[in-house]
Amino acid sequence: MQKYFAFIKKIADFFKNRGDDDRSLMEKWRDKYRLVIRNDETFEEVTSLKLSPLSVYVFFSSLVVGTAMLVVVLIVYTPLKRYIPGYGDFQRDGEIAALTNKVGEMERELNASRRYTDNFRKLLAGDVSEITKEAVEKKGDVNIATDTGPKNVGRIPEEDQLRNAVDKGAITSEDDAPSLSSIGAGLAPREVSLAQLFFMPPVSGEVTSTFDPGRDHLGVDVAAPKNTAVKAAADGVVISAGYTVETGYSIAIQHPNNVVTMYKHNSVLLKKTGSAVKTGEAIAIIGNSGESTSGPHLHFELWHKGRAVNPSDYINFN
Repeated sequence: MQKYFAFIKKIADFFKNRGDDDRSLMEKWRDKYRLVIRNDETFEEVTSLKLSPLSVYVFFSSLVVGTAMLVVVLIVYTPLKRYIPGYGDFQRDGEIAALTNKVGEMERELNASRRYTDNFRKLLAGDVSEITKEAVEKKGDVNIATDTGPKNVGRIPEEDQLRNAVDKGAITSEDDAPSLSSIGAGLAPREVSLAQLFFMPPVSGEVTSTFDPGRDHLGVDVAAPKNTAVKAAADGVVISAGYTVETGYSIAIQHPNNVVTMYKHNSVLLKKTGSAVKTGEAIAIIGNSGESTSGPHLHFELWHKGRAVNPSDYINFN
């Protein structure tokens, strides 16, 4: 019983002494304590550390802050952020948009290559009327002669004047209407041979490879300086403009009288499918694109009624 009262007295003295402690909180936090580690069996002192509440607080606070900074660095500068739901979505959105644009460009190039192949196949088969019809429908305001048969067209002013004159009795015979034959001649289509047509050389230079159907070379290769403009040989409508692995950037133009010209291995195309072009108008820039080429040059082909002819027979490239 005496031991119990003695223990109670010690506790009371302890709290009494604490109440008499008027030191500040910072001074109390700086009180020194010793952490002693002993062997549990031999009670031998293994090590000891001199600590204070402030040093312990600083240590654990630094540990927490350092861990937080390490986690932030790992998330921001390493691929680990991809595994965190909702983080970094804006970056992935940009990558997805770039990939989508690239896929769209590849699809357009593939479609252009398919159109070029289909048009080339139709040209080899001699079916150029359908190609010209598609080009005219795309352009909308292009007038070009085709062999698709008669069509219903509106009256011209001269025809209305002629009908009025006949109704009034001013014209009683063909001699009184000298313009009648000229009007009819202007409306009737007339077949013209290649020898009667004028073709402008697309480029001027040395012919390095001639027309040779025996080795499947259906045109001529003309060497010219770099960045030389390739010009249209005659008036017409672009029926194909795109890129193929074999011929590179190529363009084909439909002309009147069932004439088609082709320009291959260019570096840049200046016209699109459906564009109306004039004689001598720049349509491309000479280049070295495609696999079947050995240097900057223009491969030029001249087709008439679905058959390849020798361009050198009708055009002087020098």
